[in-house]
Amino acid sequence: MTALVAQHLRKTYRTRGRGRAPVVALDDVSLSVGPGEVAGVLGRNGAGKSTTVELLAGARSPDSGRVRVLGLDPRADRGRVRGVLGVQLQGAYLHGALTVLELVRLYRSFYPRGLDPDLLVERVGLGASRGVRFEKLSGGQQQRVSVALALVGAPRAVILDELTTGLDPEARRSMWSLVEDLRADGVTVLLVSHLMEEVERLCDHVTILDAGRVVARGTAAELIDLAGLRPTVTLRTDDATAADLLARLPGVEHVDAAGPRLTVTAAAPAAPGSSDLLQEVGAALTAAGVVATETQLRPPTLDDAFLALTGSPLEAS
Repeated sequence: MTALVAQHLRKTYRTRGRGRAPVVALDDVSLSVGPGEVAGVLGRNGAGKSTTVELLAGARSPDSGRVRVLGLDPRADRGRVRGVLGVQLQGAYLHGALTVLELVRLYRSFYPRGLDPDLLVERVGLGASRGVRFEKLSGGQQQRVSVALALVGAPRAVILDELTTGLDPEARRSMWSLVEDLRADGVTVLLVSHLMEEVERLCDHVTILDAGRVVARGTAAELIDLAGLRPTVTLRTDDATAADLLARLPGVEHVDAAGPRLTVTAAAPAAPGSSDLLQEVGAALTAAGVVATETQLRPPTLDDAFLALTGSPLEAS
């Protein structure tokens, strides 16, 4: 059974003003996440990410389409879904006068089974702040409290919305380790993120949303290939013959020259971690006696794929 399913979701919102057309937040959006998978959702602000999460969590109803969480309808089976789905949202509003540990213990009491609050507080890096009131915490610390509350009921699936917003690098790596532990335990994770490094490291597959529609889905490597991206090697040389020499190599698609700086593009995608293009370029230059400096291999990234598939970078949000 697929853990999280969204099929052909459409959601519109009314706008103020007579005669104004409703805003289409989602238009035929589908995604699915299998048991124990970590799936990513990428998109700029306004792409439809939050609406998708709200529909999966049962906070809103779609105008049309179907949502299932571990086979359950999040609206009709709301009580049962709360027992199996944990949700961490951006900007959670919690009782400011309660301490970290009090909040986690309170939420643990809502479930017939769950995790040890003391151990969970330590696991999310808040052991030293367990007695601090929520309103006194930094934004990053409040974010970690929200993660703890999403996990305290030992859910079988969890939605994490901007998991590491406001966290320092050490805390971010700790959260990534937590997600990897969830996957190892068979927990399904839907990760909404703006951080490409996070998505590339954690997600088994990714859905890209733009203007309320699914632009593409697949693994990071599949999305890079779909975008038609190839590895490049950049170098600097004063030898005027170098560009023609490299353009004739079987592994090279084309060479762009900007003065002494050359950019060599591979003819085919490279396997992850491969340096075939760099080796081919280096061997050809050495054999021809061409001296090159500042030689660097640049594999295409998920960020590049997002830009190619949507027309603007994720950071534009």
